[in-house]
Amino acid sequence: MKFVSFTRLGRVGFGAVIDSGIADLTGKIAPHVTTLKGLIETDIVVAACERAQKQGADLSLNDVSLLPVIPDPSKILCVGLNYQKHKIETGRPDADYPTIFTRFADSQVAHGAPLIKPAQSERFDYEGEMAVVIGRGGRNIPKENALDHIAGYACYNDGSIRNFQQHTSQFTPGKTFPGTGGFGPYLVTPDEVGDYRKLPIQTRLNGEVMQEASLSELIFPVDEIIAYCSLFTPLSAGDVIVTGTPGGVGDRRDPPVYMFAGDVVEVEIGCLGVLRNPVIDEAEF
Repeated sequence: MKFVSFTRLGRVGFGAVIDSGIADLTGKIAPHVTTLKGLIETDIVVAACERAQKQGADLSLNDVSLLPVIPDPSKILCVGLNYQKHKIETGRPDADYPTIFTRFADSQVAHGAPLIKPAQSERFDYEGEMAVVIGRGGRNIPKENALDHIAGYACYNDGSIRNFQQHTSQFTPGKTFPGTGGFGPYLVTPDEVGDYRKLPIQTRLNGEVMQEASLSELIFPVDEIIAYCSLFTPLSAGDVIVTGTPGGVGDRRDPPVYMFAGDVVEVEIGCLGVLRNPVIDEAEF
């Protein structure tokens, strides 16, 4: 099943994608469950799937404005240097543990919404990635059980402001400018995804393929990432882990390739769909 978060008539809601429409589930599974994060926290995703199938679509995609899949996660943990080709192009050495940095919720935009090139930089870069949304939280989660803690998967564009990222060895300043992280179009449940490692990932800029890989190429696979992150912080339902980008980022090309106003960037990951965002200047926002 695919789930979306949206606003409609000034109200935040969520629903399931049925054919080419949406089954609005806002408050219908339980009165207090009015967001996708709330659904995941209540652990009634299976009931929501059953309700959506019986109910059918009662909204069209044109009736709503999509939001980031989880607009209000408590945590967004991002993994850097998690594909060998990307690690090599950055010149970074091998590491025994995942490289983790954070992104803030207010830096995210939905599928179709514009990514915002900051006025402070001419080095706005794309990073196509797969995001994992935590379903059942926990601390010290064993690797062998880690995939059972996943509510679903989605496409992510971890847009990076390279000059700020490279001010020091800490990535975060370049990773969390407002409106630089695309997240969508929907959350796909694990039963529909199957083995995530079989999924292809591709990033396109104005139709040209810039990144292409398989999720099987992750240096640190998803179960290891979840287990590791849960050692240093308790994971909660609705938390987002962004798993890393393949080689081919614009900053490491010769000559470099960056995103500017008028560009369109797409991240496609198999059954997770296509995340598409135009780019605008901060002054236009």
